Amino acid sequence: MDRLIGIETEYGIVVEGLSAADWVNESMAVVRGYAGDAVKGWNYRGEDARRDMRGFTVKSLNTNPDDAVFDTGVRHTLSHEEERSDRILANGARFYNDHGHPEYATPECRRLFDLVAHDRAGERVVHEAAKLRALSTGRQVTIYKNNTDFHGASYGTHEGYLMKREVDTATLIGSLLAFFASRSVFAGAGKAGVENASGSDADRFQLSQRADFMAVEASVDTLHNRPLVNTRDEPHATPSKYRRLHVICGDANMSEVATALKVGTTVLVLRLLEDGWVSPIKLRDPVRTARNISRDLSFRLAYEQDGGSSIRALDIQRAYLTAAEHRFAGADDETDWVLKEWRTVLDTLETDFLKLADRVDWVAKYALLDEFRQDEGLPWNDSHIQSLDLAYHNVDRDEGLYYGLEQAGVMRKLVTDSRVDAAVSCAPEDTRAYLRGLIIKRFGPAVKNTGWNGIVFHHNGEDLLFDMNPLVEANVKVLNDEFSSAETLDQVVELLRRSSQNN
Repeated sequence: MDRLIGIETEYGIVVEGLSAADWVNESMAVVRGYAGDAVKGWNYRGEDARRDMRGFTVKSLNTNPDDAVFDTGVRHTLSHEEERSDRILANGARFYNDHGHPEYATPECRRLFDLVAHDRAGERVVHEAAKLRALSTGRQVTIYKNNTDFHGASYGTHEGYLMKREVDTATLIGSLLAFFASRSVFAGAGKAGVENASGSDADRFQLSQRADFMAVEASVDTLHNRPLVNTRDEPHATPSKYRRLHVICGDANMSEVATALKVGTTVLVLRLLEDGWVSPIKLRDPVRTARNISRDLSFRLAYEQDGGSSIRALDIQRAYLTAAEHRFAGADDETDWVLKEWRTVLDTLETDFLKLADRVDWVAKYALLDEFRQDEGLPWNDSHIQSLDLAYHNVDRDEGLYYGLEQAGVMRKLVTDSRVDAAVSCAPEDTRAYLRGLIIKRFGPAVKNTGWNGIVFHHNGEDLLFDMNPLVEANVKVLNDEFSSAETLDQVVELLRRSSQNN
């Protein structure tokens, strides 16, 4: 997809016999119990979540008062590093605790289907770690790849996209608002009911699990007053050249096609902006529009733009699609796949959305739950329906409803099980994640700490930094091939010396 891309998923966790106040400890235990090749120690020094791409740094981030229940008895007794319990894996991924949620961040990928495989690998990593925790305690540990507990709390699935810094910040934000507000028509995971509502307002099926929790158009916050466009400025690359778009408004997808579409369409929109294009769509109230789109399964409602005209959700998406088709059709196989699937999905939503039950999560879930709901005469926000909603996201392949659909051959797949199995232990070969994974796998005891943009390891009495900030282009594959033959740290150091001289 012409850039580094990645997905970070906070998984829901439920432990038999324990309450939410226990889940930070349980989440830490799940992470610490990971049995594969990994090293400890994350380098936080290069990170600053308060730095805003609009040119300032906020004094503090907004925190969600509901998170206090997860922090009880932990925040005051453990250091930040102890609480996070970071594990950096041999496939280049990061596995850690985040506010009582096991979080899995994929390694950097460059190809769309590689990212799909590594996102699915995360499901297996977290599930296997949870199984080990259950064996050690005798308590069942259930893991959900979703974004809501149906009791007012939301946890995120974040996307990361490397992009050129030269794109004007105001243009970037302004051009993404309408796209993100309407992307749930194909990228939503589906949700039974509406929280913080009553009566008929609560008895709805929604396209998106995150739409209800978006509060502002743009900000650096992620835990409270969440924005449609997150403006955090942490590039994890050479800052003068790049920024990393950190997207927090999306849902956790079980469907491989939905994951690929969510990321692939966003990449094409970023390519448009890097190419000088500016979105002509300016919604009057993007946050309210995102919420209303999530609650409209007819796709007939139109939403007010600045200037007084109105536009439907599908037509918002078609405006971005048409611009991408005009500029990028025929560029490469991945781009053509995204463009074709994007148009097919939008056209099918217009006529009969149930025909997309094989690839769009919210449609698959709706088709699965609605017949049962009607037979039993239950509202969408009934606890039995919401339990089935949760079960769709259970990552246990013997228990999860999504996996039942997949095993029945109902859901379209993009990657094989063997490719997902390989992604559990092997990093993509064409990104810097391969170098991170190789050093962890072969020289793990020498690693002192790790970050997305570098590794510090101890060798011959001194600490050496392997700076990966510049390693974001496709030509890193050549360096990866050279490092693959390194059997000793002496050889690694020599390759680093030569590489720095060549640069």
